[in-house]
Amino acid sequence: MAIATMTSKGQFTMPKEVRDDLGLSPGDKVLFVVLPGRRAAIVPRNRRLSALAGVLHDPNRKTITIDEMNDAIADGAAESGMRGIAP
Repeated sequence: MAIATMTSKGQFTMPKEVRDDLGLSPGDKVLFVVLPGRRAAIVPRNRRLSALAGVLHDPNRKTITIDEMNDAIADGAAESGMRGIAP
């Protein structure tokens, strides 16, 4: 458990183990969220692009081609009664 003491100016020094666990570096911003029961959460707001690598990747999801996408769009349009615009 990490403990910090507030100064007379309302400042804290975040303990190193907390900074490390949250992946914070100098200049990063954090959001303080007040929770019920006189509790608060600290949420990191700065994330480096490299930290987001792979967050949207689903290895079980099938990739499709542009032609397959176009076919799906055409099928959906046909089902809804839309007509394509002639070139």
